[in-house]
Amino acid sequence: MTEILLLLAGLIGGALNSLAGGGSFIVFPALLFSGVPPVLANASNTYAALPGYVSGASGYWKAMAGYTDRLIAYGIIAALFGYAGAELLLVVSDEQFSQVVPWLMAFAVGLFIFGNQINAALKARSGEKRGMKALGTVLLLAMLAAVCVYGGFFNAGLGILLLAFLAMAGMTDIHAMNGLKLYVSSIVALVAVVRFAFNGSIDWYHGSIALVGVTIGGYVAARLAQYIPRNWIRFGVIVYGIGMTGYFFWVAYFA
Repeated sequence: MTEILLLLAGLIGGALNSLAGGGSFIVFPALLFSGVPPVLANASNTYAALPGYVSGASGYWKAMAGYTDRLIAYGIIAALFGYAGAELLLVVSDEQFSQVVPWLMAFAVGLFIFGNQINAALKARSGEKRGMKALGTVLLLAMLAAVCVYGGFFNAGLGILLLAFLAMAGMTDIHAMNGLKLYVSSIVALVAVVRFAFNGSIDWYHGSIALVGVTIGGYVAARLAQYIPRNWIRFGVIVYGIGMTGYFFWVAYFA
């Protein structure tokens, strides 16, 4: 039953990532329910998400052609600070992480709900920021560094934060933004997975079952995306995410 649960969670999570985002809200709890300790479940969730990031980034490669000057700088920051986030996770005990999980889930769900409004507001203000040359660049890169630390520590909601950063950086081409989002996510996840692997913090068996499901679910959903109303899916993810957040608060503080 555990294997079936993880495969189904991976299929649904991968499909959600392709259609609306929020797949980690499915896969991470499923790993916990399968008996994987919290820190290992979080690391294994990042491992399961990695192939989807890489394949997605490759699919947007042409859209990123006009922004190749950013790839090196963004890649270096993603590697350094994604590693820092992974290192931070490894010094947290399962008990401490269990106390933090409800707040991380609430933050990620909030980003999922209000991400479009945040991105629109930042995009509207991005024109005002372009005159801030040197200081603006430093502040933007500091923002990216903070986002990558978050991504190395807790994967859920990373994509929404990266889109907000790119809007703040003045980008408007959604295809290029999605490509850069997935490119940075790939590097953050890769360095985190390598660090987790060296520390023995990935449950390879359960994580790999989820990975297979995520990969298949993402591919199938991408082929069927035109037939599925995204608003319905988004609403379902929000309701489920709020429910899971409430459950984690109850377990952490009241059970």
